[in-house]
Amino acid sequence: MALTDEVTSILNEQINKELYSSYLYMTFADYYDDRGLKGFANWYEVQAKEELDHAMAIRRYLLDNDFKPTMEAIAKPDKTFADDMAPLKAGLEHEEYVTSLIHHCYEVADAAHDVRTKKFLDWFVSEQGEEETNARDMITDMELFGSDPKGLFNLDREYQARTYVALTALPM
Repeated sequence: MALTDEVTSILNEQINKELYSSYLYMTFADYYDDRGLKGFANWYEVQAKEELDHAMAIRRYLLDNDFKPTMEAIAKPDKTFADDMAPLKAGLEHEEYVTSLIHHCYEVADAAHDVRTKKFLDWFVSEQGEEETNARDMITDMELFGSDPKGLFNLDREYQARTYVALTALPM
């Protein structure tokens, strides 16, 4: 079964949204790097790479289903931050937004009775649950320990240990 125009269109749009997410998280990393919080910067650098992986996975899915993706312009992130908590809260808000986008992609595939695409999107639905949990946990950690210099130092060290693991197989 070929992908419908509506399914390919919404997935193509999602590629752009994932690329924007990568740009956004790089701005978070830059904020923390400027603050001397290299661990927080690392966490968001890894996050930016994961978002790029998500875009590439959707691109590959479209290509493997005989649709040529169209790369669109990526909006410039416009976030500015007043304190160290602000990027964390913006991160959770953004992940909740991306979850709504993935759910919309799933709904479009469901309306088209596109079982293959729904199966593909199942991975993204699960991934978004993990992303939201991570974002909430970072906020909780900052609330508990971030106001104490030693606590902030320890959190920064913890986040510095995060390593990037490339998405080696198309989610299915």
